[in-house]
Amino acid sequence: MKVLSTLIKPVAGVAALLLVPLSAIASGHIVDVQWDANGRFTHKAEVQPTKFVEVCAKLKPGQKIAWSFQGSAAMNFNIHYHLGKETIYPAKLTEVKEAAQTLQVQAEQVHCWLWSNKTPATASVDVALKIEP
Repeated sequence: MKVLSTLIKPVAGVAALLLVPLSAIASGHIVDVQWDANGRFTHKAEVQPTKFVEVCAKLKPGQKIAWSFQGSAAMNFNIHYHLGKETIYPAKLTEVKEAAQTLQVQAEQVHCWLWSNKTPATASVDVALKIEP
């Protein structure tokens, strides 16, 4: 029995990894939002050239999330979620260093704020999210 359980645990771990896109594993830059007691989340990240940083939270319809970011370089940015095989983009901006808006959540899904760095140098980004009443 002990041999069998020793074999099953590594196989289960490999199976779990197969469910995650390889680009996500390679970048290591997917961050789960952890709201504080006031419904706020802040994060500072470095985005390597040709890589991305993604900040994700499970949200519900009717929620309003005020968001803002400031980057050290112009990056491509989007907010997205998945419905089946379709990707929905509530916001999509090209080559921006900063932006701020309020997301009106339409679907109960994991929503992700994503920055991709197409520059030849590492860029930084400061992110702030807040659940609005």
